[in-house]
Amino acid sequence: MLTGMPSTLLLAPRINETGLQLRTAAGRRGLRAFTAPSWRAPRELLGERVHLYGGPLFADAVGRELGLAPLEPADGWLAALPREVTYRRVELTTLAAARRRSVPAFVKAPADKHFAARVYPDGGALPGPDLLDGDTPVLVSEVVRFEAEYRLFVLDGTVHAASRYALDGELAVAELESGPGADGPELAAFAADVLAAATGPAALPSAAVVDLGRTERGWAVVEANAAWASGGYACDPNAVLDVVLRAAGPLAELPSAERPFLRTLPDVVH
Repeated sequence: MLTGMPSTLLLAPRINETGLQLRTAAGRRGLRAFTAPSWRAPRELLGERVHLYGGPLFADAVGRELGLAPLEPADGWLAALPREVTYRRVELTTLAAARRRSVPAFVKAPADKHFAARVYPDGGALPGPDLLDGDTPVLVSEVVRFEAEYRLFVLDGTVHAASRYALDGELAVAELESGPGADGPELAAFAADVLAAATGPAALPSAAVVDLGRTERGWAVVEANAAWASGGYACDPNAVLDVVLRAAGPLAELPSAERPFLRTLPDVVH
């Protein structure tokens, strides 16, 4: 066990704005923040107590060698939620099946960005077999227009930090407002309903990101993602750091209840 050892927050080489904020927040806590010079596991961190913030490709490149446990929602999380919180039909299927569709649908890979997540007019517009295998899992959902979208960093089943990130599909980052006419109170109430519904096949890891949106018909879940690979937007960086540290820490300290959410990391040969 590594408990008691000093912790290091490892940041991907291409550090983004959230990474810079987390580096500052970590330093204020007395944690070491280390920006990787390359896409290889830093030699000086081998055997150390490491947490990670970076994209899926970086986690795959260094995770196994550093003994990391990156947690992520199950591929079928969105499809497993009740219709009352998704407000649309969502199906976890394969890319081969999605290619046979003849009507418009929003299609995305559940965890990795294998191709652009967007509305496709039909299955013929999706990446062909020369680019991606047909057994690649994808989420296919009815087309919904979100008027406003919000990012929630969730820790132990409660919202730990939140921020708006889009209006009418365009980037529009802002802190939450709670005054008259603001979305904050309704968002909080809907978030509580969503997290209460996140049980059984729709369970989440103890640390994750959930995106929610307001439509003309009401509130709906957009998606869930790994906290260690998600932007913080206008969220409090200290609160985001809490979630990130839990979401991608040492495998040796991972509780057994979290193992179903463990990302499968490849063996990397240098």
